[in-house]
Amino acid sequence: MNNSPQFEKYIRPGKESETLLINQLSLLRENNRQTVYKFGFGQSPFPVPQAISNSLASAAHRKEYMSVQGHLPLRQSIAKFHNQMENKQWHADQIIVGAGSKILLYCVMAAFEKADVLLPAPSWVSYEPQGKLAGHNVDWLTTSFENHWQLTAKQLSDYCKQREDRDIPLILVFNYPSNPSGQTYNSEQLQALAQVMRENNIIVIADEIYSLLTYEDGYSTLEDFYPEGCIVSSGLSKWCGAGGWRLGFHHIPKQLGEAFFQAVISVASETYSCAPSPIQIAATTAYQNHTLAKLFLENQINLLKQISQYCGDRLRKAGVKVHDAQGGFYLFPDFGSFAKKLAVCNIKTSEQLTARIMEDIGVALLPGTAFGMKANSLTVRLAFVDFDGRQIWDEGNRKPHFEKIKQGIEKLCEWLDNLYPLSFKN
Repeated sequence: MNNSPQFEKYIRPGKESETLLINQLSLLRENNRQTVYKFGFGQSPFPVPQAISNSLASAAHRKEYMSVQGHLPLRQSIAKFHNQMENKQWHADQIIVGAGSKILLYCVMAAFEKADVLLPAPSWVSYEPQGKLAGHNVDWLTTSFENHWQLTAKQLSDYCKQREDRDIPLILVFNYPSNPSGQTYNSEQLQALAQVMRENNIIVIADEIYSLLTYEDGYSTLEDFYPEGCIVSSGLSKWCGAGGWRLGFHHIPKQLGEAFFQAVISVASETYSCAPSPIQIAATTAYQNHTLAKLFLENQINLLKQISQYCGDRLRKAGVKVHDAQGGFYLFPDFGSFAKKLAVCNIKTSEQLTARIMEDIGVALLPGTAFGMKANSLTVRLAFVDFDGRQIWDEGNRKPHFEKIKQGIEKLCEWLDNLYPLSFKN
């Protein structure tokens, strides 16, 4: 073949996931013996509890294909776990287990021949590409710092009113606590949104992968107010620290119908076949040990809250607009107050901003554009995970350690303070 094959014009446009790419760039810098503060890749820093790891090791001999829907004892354990931990009213028959929640998101979208996908901006980097891979139109609704990067009921209602063809299914991907903002919704906000969703027959994928890492107790979920149209997506990667194990699940309500459920199963069977058998056995152990899970989650949340508070306080002191996280391990700083100073340095977009920060001081961040924000929105995602999560099991450790994060935040604030010569400063 020549250097430019004839089929090239038919190749689907695309790019590598920005979260995975920033991880590779961070590792490359580290391998070159350069300092890097890894605030770009959102991987849980906490170790998988030993009892669950032991379960995986003991199940290594399991090599059989399991049900596409998932190992029944695992689905039963998931239902019981979330019924107890979050007051869900789930049944194992409505749960599908996959090789990570990411592929299941695609399976739901691909179950439709035609649909519109709606995303609040900012939203996780893979939602839009998955919608487009499934052949759907994807629209964005931009949120604001003033509204804590949250979708409002009015925004959603206004969007629904202007749709040209309201017979086409509308899929809203609704992630909370949010990746990238760290923000979540209270019961009043969820109830108002649910009313609009019900009036417009919206199919919601409620991505609750971080729900168990919500900082406040007694939180509400969208399913409390809109159970008939709410597909809940979750898995092991965040609360259990097992991202690379690739074990996720969806709970699909009966009200969406047997035909839809079977369509999702069909897509799953033609893509990933089944989640790995040893992982499903280990996941069953994870979801059955409620006492261990509660202690593990309590220790994680206590530490994450302190780190979020530290980062937020220091960035705000430096003049950055940022909300403290309400769950998970992300902040979504807005550097808009530095726009004029950054422009003098030829930095006018979030991509230019993150590239320059990485080059100058080795702080890895992701640009707001990766999450659907406009190019001139000087927003970034900061994942505060560059610390040793093993410390949460040290019973004698009363003062948590996250010195690398402190150093990285301090470097970032110093960089902002020294954007250009003193004579130009206000």
